[in-house]
Parts: sequence; structure tokens; C-alpha cells
Amino acid sequence: MSMKWWTESLFKRSMIIALSASLAFTSGCALLPDEKEEEVLPEIVPAQISKKPEYEVKTKDLNTEISLIGKLISLEEETMHFTLDGKNLKELYIKVGDKVQAGDVIAELDVEELKKSLRLERISFKAQENEMKQTLRERDEMDPLDFETKQIAFEEKRQKLADLEEEINKAVLYAPFSGTIVSVTAKKGDVIKKYAPIAIVADTALITPASKLTKNELEKVAPGMEALVSISNVGNFVGKVKTLPVKSEENNNNGGGSDGENKLERPEDFMLIDVKDLPAGLNRGTPISIKVITKRTKDAIVIPPSALRSIGSRTYVQVVDEDGKREVDVEVGQQTAVDVEILQGLKPGQKVVGR
Repeated sequence: MSMKWWTESLFKRSMIIALSASLAFTSGCALLPDEKEEEVLPEIVPAQISKKPEYEVKTKDLNTEISLIGKLISLEEETMHFTLDGKNLKELYIKVGDKVQAGDVIAELDVEELKKSLRLERISFKAQENEMKQTLRERDEMDPLDFETKQIAFEEKRQKLADLEEEINKAVLYAPFSGTIVSVTAKKGDVIKKYAPIAIVADTALITPASKLTKNELEKVAPGMEALVSISNVGNFVGKVKTLPVKSEENNNNGGGSDGENKLERPEDFMLIDVKDLPAGLNRGTPISIKVITKRTKDAIVIPPSALRSIGSRTYVQVVDEDGKREVDVEVGQQTAVDVEILQGLKPGQKVVGR
């Protein structure tokens, strides 16, 4: 009996110890920190040496151009001005857009003081005429020197009268030919300087593209060169350089006029472009852009500028083929922003290395 109790008691104690150990182990595991997941490292790709671009040697029509800014002008136009100085503009008889005939009065200066002086001079001259008539009657009885002195004084008076009349006549401005008033730069009451522009009359049926040139541009352009004319909102037109501007100080100053002077524009101050198919109704003064083709080569051998290399006076390229890279000396012709003409050293189809 005692043996059975002892055995059962021992079994129970063993079960309790095992259960306690199991609980202790489980609790201990719950208290331990979570293990870190293994870090995944990115794959390391070895750096590659960048390959320089390669270009095929090609042929194309190559143009060298000069870009210019210009405007539409009339082949027959004139800037009208007075030759009297410091007078007020009494009347202005025209406005922009008016049609005028040759000889029409355009404007008039206030010369009332001159007219008053003329009236007084005429009265004085009338008295001198009477005296001169009496002098001529008494000529044979006079000392020749006295007669000559009086004759000179009379002629001076007559010349002064003629000069005054001429000054007054300069106060009226007339249209030089029939046309349209395209510009007016003065208004009634203005103090007018001599040669200051008053208005421009033009034959609007004779409109042509034109541009002023600097000295450097003038050296590159010649009559007969092809020109591309672009007129905003109208279109693009092909023409040829008709005439070059007359060389002047303005060309030498790169298009700048003399300080303080009113420069009167004339058609001969411009490079004129002959365009056969210009539409009617164009406005004089409309801004335009012009490209003059100064040189043209058909089927030129070309490469990009980035493929051309130079050291000192040597110009060369790197040619790449099945044998690798090699340097080839070249002779260069025309150059534009996107192409370099190769005169010698390369053939179409070869490949060159860029920088």
C-alpha cells in the first residue's frame, strides 16, 4: 500500500516538475528579443567606361548664310524736310495714308517776321530804284568811282531782297512726286530744325525687301546671291540681292548714325532684294528677316563639329572601323552650326568618333 502511494506520489511530482520546466522555457523564449532578418545587399555592378558617340560621314547640300533684319521700303520714296532753321510749323496739310500729287503743299512754316521784313525792304528798294535812275541820268557828269560805288550798293540791296524772297519761299514744303504719305514726324506748332524729317512720301506700288548692312556684312554679300525673305503673317519668299547700299560712314560705324544728326533714309542706303512674287497690299516699314546664301555646295561631305579635332595647326578626326580607331588628317571647307565640310581625308560611309 505504501509502495503504491509512493509511486503515485513520485509520478505526480515528476509531472509537476516537467510542466513547470516547460512553462519556464516557454516564458523565457517570449522574453528574448526577436532575431534580426538578414540584410539583403544590392548587387554591385562594375562601372562601365562611357563610349564616345560615333557619327557616319554623310553628304548633303551645304549652305553658308548671313541672317539679317530688314524692312519693306519703296523704291521711290523721299523724306521731306525744310531747309529753314528754328521756325514754328504753322500748318500741316497731310496725315498718314493721304494720297498726294506732285506739287501738293505738305506743310508751311511761320515766317510772318520775314514777310514783314520783305515788305519794308521792298519799300526801301523802291526808293533806291528811283535814286539809281537819277544816277544813271547823271552818269556822264559823275566821277566813275562814285558811280561804281552807288551801283554796287544798289546791286547789294537788290540781292538782299532776292535772298529774303527765297527764304520765304523755303517756308512751304511741296510733294516731290505722286504717292502716299507713309510717315509724319512733326505736328503743328513744333519748332523745326533744318533737315529734320517732316513726312515721308512713297510709291506704295514699288515695295521691296531691304536691309542696312554693317561694314563686315557688306564685305560678305554680293549682287546676285540668293536671298530668303520671311514676312510675318504673310509668308516666305525667294529672291536675289539686287543692289548693295552706297558705302557711307554709317556702314563703317556698323549701322550707327552720327550723334545728334537727323539721318534721312534713302533707298540707296539699303541692300535691296529682288522678289518676283511679292503679294500686293504690303505695308512699307513692315519688319522682315532675310537670309542671304553666301556660299552653296551640292553633295558636300560633312561631319558634326563635335567630331573635328585640332592640335596647333593640325586638324584631324578619329576614324573607327574593324581595325579600331585611327587618326586621319582632314582639310575643312564650309562650317555651319551643325555641319563641317570635309574637302579631303574622308569618304561617305566612314564613321568618326565624337568628343
